[in-house]
Amino acid sequence: MPNRNPSPDNSSKDSAAVIGERAANRVDEARESLSDVAETATDKVNEGREVAANRLENVASTVHERADQLPGGPKVKKFAHGAADRLSTTADYLRSRDATRMMADIESLVKNNPGPALVVAAAFGFLLGRALSRD
Repeated sequence: MPNRNPSPDNSSKDSAAVIGERAANRVDEARESLSDVAETATDKVNEGREVAANRLENVASTVHERADQLPGGPKVKKFAHGAADRLSTTADYLRSRDATRMMADIESLVKNNPGPALVVAAAFGFLLGRALSRD
């Protein structure tokens, strides 16, 4: 007489295949969702680049204009002009690179300087924690 009951091994294999397929579908959905979030974030950064660059350029211009009126002698004036030049350079950087290129630059900087990057990340995390914990 033939055995009409399904074998427990086949049932287990079918269940494992279904679970595996569901897991693969969830992973694909998560990837798509993460990709959408990354694309949205990139778009937002790219939209704000020009505004941020213009504001930095305005601040740099104001610092240059007022640097000669600062008390403290020539060293202070030189420092102020140097800071304004760096602000202007940062504005140019923002205008010339998109979000993807900026992320690649940051990754390269962190890989080449892991110690200072870790210190900056820790300081940023500390400041962010303090800002969020204040009532």
